[in-house]
Amino acid sequence: MVCHRRAGKTVATIADLIDALLRHEMPNTRGAYVAPTFVQAKDVAWEYAKRFSAPIPGVTFNESELRVDYPGGQRLRLYGADNYDRMRGLYFDFVVLDEFADMNPAAWSEVIRPALADRKGKAVFIGTPKGKNAFFDICEKAEEDPEWFFMRLKASETGIVDQEELADARASMTAEQFATEFECSFDSAVIGAYYGQELEQARLEARITSVPYDPAIPVDTYWDLGLDDATSVWFGQNVGREIHLIEYQEWTQQPLLAVAKEIAAKPYVYGRHVLPHDAGAREMTTGRTRQEAMSSLLNNTQIAAMTPVEDGINAVRMIFPRLWIDENRCRAGIEVLKNYRKEWDEKRKAFKDRPLHDWASHGADAIRQLGVTYREAQAQSVKPKRKRVSAWV
Repeated sequence: MVCHRRAGKTVATIADLIDALLRHEMPNTRGAYVAPTFVQAKDVAWEYAKRFSAPIPGVTFNESELRVDYPGGQRLRLYGADNYDRMRGLYFDFVVLDEFADMNPAAWSEVIRPALADRKGKAVFIGTPKGKNAFFDICEKAEEDPEWFFMRLKASETGIVDQEELADARASMTAEQFATEFECSFDSAVIGAYYGQELEQARLEARITSVPYDPAIPVDTYWDLGLDDATSVWFGQNVGREIHLIEYQEWTQQPLLAVAKEIAAKPYVYGRHVLPHDAGAREMTTGRTRQEAMSSLLNNTQIAAMTPVEDGINAVRMIFPRLWIDENRCRAGIEVLKNYRKEWDEKRKAFKDRPLHDWASHGADAIRQLGVTYREAQAQSVKPKRKRVSAWV
């Protein structure tokens, strides 16, 4: 369901989710509402879940877990896709994914979809477009596949928002913003995206394609290290003046050494492994840096220069014309680059001068190591040599 702002999609799907749970014939029915973050789930949907469930005799609420237990054994729980591993190993009969365009697509493919399998469960995707990302792909599939239900609600057609309010919104927003937020257009790039134009240019020049691994050239890796967050790694090869990105991977809730071991086992001949500056910090518990810990599994680990975030973003933009990106093995990384964007200041109605910290941040931080490292290497290669002057001249 692609819906304009204020269409009532969350209210409708929470009510429908509760109704489906209570009518389902299987025992111990489980339903989940998933928002991009746990905080959003609580702010947006929890009050509706309690209000619609409260009239049912015997219902109980768990505030800390955002959970509703019904007297027939059914259960509704709210989750955030920012910690989608929390749902791993569970089963669901019904799931609502709200604002799927703002989620890490891996939440669906790796965790939620398998959780529906044995119960033949159903999922509903709702949201407003954010460019041609994973939500766009799901919508295209739903429109073409008769097994799916598809609905598009444009503000100009529903009458939910009155014409005076729409006219005011149109006057105070750009045409691109209005088309996205109220007319459900996927044609606009993600608003505030750092690399939107660069990705579009790469597609026009067919640089997002099949990019094979060349065994004759070493593979360099570029990292962002996560603790509670994701660990992200880009795999690249320098081929003449081109940079071939042949793979991208993320790991969530995985020990760093387990990630290093998995990377070491890949069939690549490695060059260097470029880590962020915080990998050089010494941990109090072990007395070692994370770089030292990883060096037992990976040779030639290096620390990237510490630079301001904006400086690193510009370094990536500078190398983008040289990038060739494997469309399949870097699919998740391409989604990261599409969705990496500036943070919006709701009070000032303007973008802040810093990135939004969400699921796309980690992969974007990792590719900054590539941009900064490549720029430094180029600077070294063109550095003029000092002339030696003879004392006898």
